[in-house]
Amino acid sequence: MLKLQQIVKDYQAGDATVHALRGVSLTFRESEFVAILGHSGCGKTTLLRVLLGLETPDSGTVNGDKFRWTAVFQENRLLEGLDAEENLRFVLGANYNAAAAQALLEELGLGDVGKKKVRDYSGGMQRRLALARALLAPSDALALDEPFTGLDAENREAAMRAILRAAETKIVILSTHEELPIPVPCQIIEL
Repeated sequence: MLKLQQIVKDYQAGDATVHALRGVSLTFRESEFVAILGHSGCGKTTLLRVLLGLETPDSGTVNGDKFRWTAVFQENRLLEGLDAEENLRFVLGANYNAAAAQALLEELGLGDVGKKKVRDYSGGMQRRLALARALLAPSDALALDEPFTGLDAENREAAMRAILRAAETKIVILSTHEELPIPVPCQIIEL
């Protein structure tokens, strides 16, 4: 179980204070899919960064630091001089499974990219590779920040199906300002 209790996080923007999170308390259970919905700037990314340990809250507690996380950030963070397989091998190391990787790349519409370098991919292709990398990495929890950016309807649905499979065995927390591409049974939190 992962618990946030009374999380507060503020930022300074010039002379102004931006209140990103104000007393947020949430509980996430194993094998649970949670969608965090809200407009841009409402604190979704900040919440994920606090969960991942990339931001320290000004006050409040996060219980669940034993979780192994994997993430899709707003930026794809790919190695652009490498192809899809090389990107996956680099991140997964000894955990790389060629058959599982190829099957997921096929499912996400990247099965025919061959040795094409990531720098030559479209934005949507890069996004799908970033998602594949996160889904294939060993983890207890998965944080997805706007994972459907740049994807058309068909690819959004394929990505959602792959994400739902991951939620069968781990906590999956997805933040988005958009409607989910297909109806899913999940906890929805609006920020």
